[in-house]
Amino acid sequence: MGIIDSKLLCEDSEFNVTSLHEIKYNLTYVDHIFSTKNRHLFECYKQYKRCVTVIDKNVYDFYGEQLKSYFDYFNIDLVLYPVTITETNKTIETFESIIDFFDEVKLLRKEPVLIIGGGLITDPVGFACSAYRRNTPYNRIPTTLIGLIDASVAIKVAVNHRDKKNRLGAYHASGNVFLDFSFLKTLPDSQMVNGMSELIKIAVVSQKDIFEKLYKYGVMLLETKFGNINGNEELRQASVFITYEAIKKMLQLEIPNLYELDLERVIAYGHSWSPVLELIPEPHMFHGHAVSIDMAFSATIAESRGYITSDAHKKILDLISNIGLSLDNPYFDEEVAVKGLESIVLTRDGYQQLAVPRPIGECYFINDLTNTEMLTQLKRHKDICRSYVREGMGTNVYMEQES
Repeated sequence: MGIIDSKLLCEDSEFNVTSLHEIKYNLTYVDHIFSTKNRHLFECYKQYKRCVTVIDKNVYDFYGEQLKSYFDYFNIDLVLYPVTITETNKTIETFESIIDFFDEVKLLRKEPVLIIGGGLITDPVGFACSAYRRNTPYNRIPTTLIGLIDASVAIKVAVNHRDKKNRLGAYHASGNVFLDFSFLKTLPDSQMVNGMSELIKIAVVSQKDIFEKLYKYGVMLLETKFGNINGNEELRQASVFITYEAIKKMLQLEIPNLYELDLERVIAYGHSWSPVLELIPEPHMFHGHAVSIDMAFSATIAESRGYITSDAHKKILDLISNIGLSLDNPYFDEEVAVKGLESIVLTRDGYQQLAVPRPIGECYFINDLTNTEMLTQLKRHKDICRSYVREGMGTNVYMEQES
């Protein structure tokens, strides 16, 4: 980020300053980022002769030796901080521990940190970079489906505070994002299902062609890790289409609104009640399941108002359920529904801005949902979910179940 245009207006009683800042970052597709045939990381770190890296502990267990071999090959020192970060410890204390690590290794002012892992790693480490010396650059390698599709696009970084999700944070873009879908080969099934929620999100309210592809290929894409394991050419093509178009659409929606000044955000579909659901005391559910419950309930409200047909409503719920995501959960009760609506109104400057499909592939924002209507539809939604497998519960809903 650099200043590209600044103006100073001087008057007798005040100075008026206007300054525009450029945000510039690259998302680059790379196949097997740690292969020495790829020079992307070398080009980023050759001038510093070292790479200060914060890496998810699970990713390190799988890829640590490859990472070390890569930088050894290019004669670049690798300074590693393997860490496990979950929604429960994505806190200011974790943020401070990362700051302490930067101090210990004597990180230079403009030396870019490398972050390797999912969104739960990027959030607190990116926030630490935003605060350390007020503007430390970083590059990132997302290794989860959510990280590749969703977190890789946005520039917001944050930690939770008390029982409030992402309450402390900043807008701090990475310099480079390297998109390597080969990481999905070793991603646990629970994380694959978790990540599908973000694809369904963008499909339902913005990309009908992605929705139809997910409806046709979604289960097979999960089984083959998006064509990376025993996938045929048809599946691989479907995978490339879905992921590329989803990322492109996310960028198209986010770029004009990187600082979220406009609170009518299409990609907030599934993110109205889910922040409260995610932070319910243990067992903590995965982000994707909280989002899918929110999406399903929002679709039920949309159908009740005639925004989508009954057939479209069923198709959305069928897709979510077939993938293994949740339509409902016992924790999603009246108290959580009311608390979620109240909380999101504060986040959205006094407006609900509830994103719903109208129809599939297009988005509409509700601002007049009453508690009476919401609770009536919540009861109806739960009745509908009882007809689904597991009564609407997903598979591997809670983090403690991850294998």
